[in-house]
Amino acid sequence: MASRSLSRELALLALGQVSEQKQSAVADLAIETLLEKTLDSLTYHWREALDSCAMELEQAQQSLLDTELQRERAPTSTIVFDHLHSSLKVAEQVLNSLSATLELPRLLLLADQEQVRSAAVERICQVILQRKSIDAKLDHVMEGWRLARLPRIDRDILRLTVVDIQTMGTPTPVAFSEAVELANRYSDEQGRRMINGVLRRFHNARSIASD
Repeated sequence: MASRSLSRELALLALGQVSEQKQSAVADLAIETLLEKTLDSLTYHWREALDSCAMELEQAQQSLLDTELQRERAPTSTIVFDHLHSSLKVAEQVLNSLSATLELPRLLLLADQEQVRSAAVERICQVILQRKSIDAKLDHVMEGWRLARLPRIDRDILRLTVVDIQTMGTPTPVAFSEAVELANRYSDEQGRRMINGVLRRFHNARSIASD
């Protein structure tokens, strides 16, 4: 993985621990501490998701038992399918996130590399300093939706992509490709679709403005 991609991923994970409600002093940011907090937050989130998944499976099992007792297969089979579909969707999200987290120990080590660390801090700094401007531009292309309604991880993926294009000099196709990769690792199917659509409209708006 290139140092640019590593620094972007470090920045994404660290940004999740930076308050959106107040300006943070970038000089005081400790990447390792932020990543450790990220791991704690993700672990708590996964436990809740797995508990929800277990409840759905229990309800599906109970519905199957009711089917055997009542011999009413058609209506109950739909209920069972809904519970199983929901539990499998949650399980997929958790497994994807767990897979991504296997990289965290390596990221913690790589955070000691000056090039990766400085690029990550620069990205975080630019997101913090430009947040209002970036959010306004993204809101402009949301089409009936608001950026604030997206999950934090999706907002930060979009913000970092804008910073990469506008400030870091990253070619647009590369920035978009790496945004999709981050979405595949840390978001869900709905988030991936939303990020793709917003970035496509953002690019079109920039192209029109530059003509």
